[in-house]
Amino acid sequence: MVEVAAERGKRSSSRTSEEGAGWRCQQIGSYKGLRPNTDTFSWFHPRTLWRSRNEILAGLFGDPSGEVRRRWVEAQRARGVDGDFRIRPGVGKSFSFLLLGDPGEGDDSQYAVVPGMLHVGAGTSFAVIASDVVYPTGAGNEYCDKFFRPYKDYQAPVYAIPGNHDWYDGLGGFMRVFCDAPPLKPRPDRGLRALLWRKSERIDEQALAEARKLRGAPSQQAVQPAPYWAIESESLLIVGVDTGIKGAIDAEQTAWLRRTSLDPRPKILITGKPIYTRDVHKPSALEGGGTIDDIVRDPAHRYVAAIGGDVHNYQRYPVRVGDRVIQYIVSGGAGAFMHATHTIGRVGVAGVHEDDFKCYPLRGDSLSFYSQLYAKRLRMRWLFLTPAEAACIMADRIKNTPVRRIDPAVTITRRMRWAARVLGAWPMPFRLPVGSVFHRYLSELSDWDTPPFFKSFLHLEVTPSRLTIRCFAATGCLPQELDPPLEDEVSISLL
Repeated sequence: MVEVAAERGKRSSSRTSEEGAGWRCQQIGSYKGLRPNTDTFSWFHPRTLWRSRNEILAGLFGDPSGEVRRRWVEAQRARGVDGDFRIRPGVGKSFSFLLLGDPGEGDDSQYAVVPGMLHVGAGTSFAVIASDVVYPTGAGNEYCDKFFRPYKDYQAPVYAIPGNHDWYDGLGGFMRVFCDAPPLKPRPDRGLRALLWRKSERIDEQALAEARKLRGAPSQQAVQPAPYWAIESESLLIVGVDTGIKGAIDAEQTAWLRRTSLDPRPKILITGKPIYTRDVHKPSALEGGGTIDDIVRDPAHRYVAAIGGDVHNYQRYPVRVGDRVIQYIVSGGAGAFMHATHTIGRVGVAGVHEDDFKCYPLRGDSLSFYSQLYAKRLRMRWLFLTPAEAACIMADRIKNTPVRRIDPAVTITRRMRWAARVLGAWPMPFRLPVGSVFHRYLSELSDWDTPPFFKSFLHLEVTPSRLTIRCFAATGCLPQELDPPLEDEVSISLL
């Protein structure tokens, strides 16, 4: 049984007003005082793109993540870690935790999430980072300002699942920080991949020791056993899987996942790659056959939700599987550049009705922000769409029940429709996949550091009978920082 909870109180959000979305921001939040005075992270910089080259090389010459992961796991077992990779935080039957997806740019867009996260997360037992802890390459020497400093005031442990960017460092930084693991001894590779592949950076241990002091309180300490793990509680098992660079899982992790999934408790899956995103099913392959989603869908395994990072926004697909509903969630909006939602067409994947699909930012807000960004960058004023205009266009395009009230004074014009076409929200009169190109390339080159940010994070509340998942927004504006907007909420029976 799944029930979508009613909106609580009169909290303003993007679903109730433009002001709740962060438009016309009158006062910047306090996050500006949290980050060090360092250069702003930018995907425009050629050095950033070059350091991220392993993504392309893995596609061209093969992804070595599975082999390297096996070596890390073998080394951890030799050190005597729990062979089942269990984490036992001692939380009891009822507890709550936070989930942050893809945070680690270290710039304003990451730090803008922190005040609201600390407010909502007060009293939570731990936090989980789902994918891409540190950009662009997961290097251990960048953890100070992209992990330890932003979360220095969060008083509970933080666990993590690596994303593809964490793997560009061969997982060296991730394993040192989260598993306290010594570096692996390099093994020779062959061919062009060996010549071009970016190798792990040597970690400055003294600098890392100083960075750790930022989260040095006893309540903040945690060492996880491996890049994949299961967090135990009496009411729920939280299973985290490492999908490497390209989304596949090696044979050893597959066997562990199958074995762990036989535990009789209800479960949620946390993964580096979402299973449903942009109205597409991406089940993630298992070495030896089958997919991660096959395991999630098996009723004997009792998965009630699967949450993935990698895509930098919030999406929720309630998928009916037999006589139950599994909540498939994308949660990658905790700091990195925003992947546009206005390029997501009318939803129908796996029988999900468009009006049951949830996303943040709303498609209209996504279109409006990108229109304003590119109107300024390209000096094309005709691209500029107000939030009201963009919301009207998206409602006409998607044919859904508008989430926020449409302004009846707005009339769609030819200019507005062409602006939507250029930005991938409306089909071109000729075959050109603008939406896909925009999502894959232009979003990544559209990072910004001024409100509204349209960032988000999850708060998960667990009782013996129910799991409640809430998505909160971070706009960078002071009103939403003091009272984080609730953008989505779903309550799931665990009985």
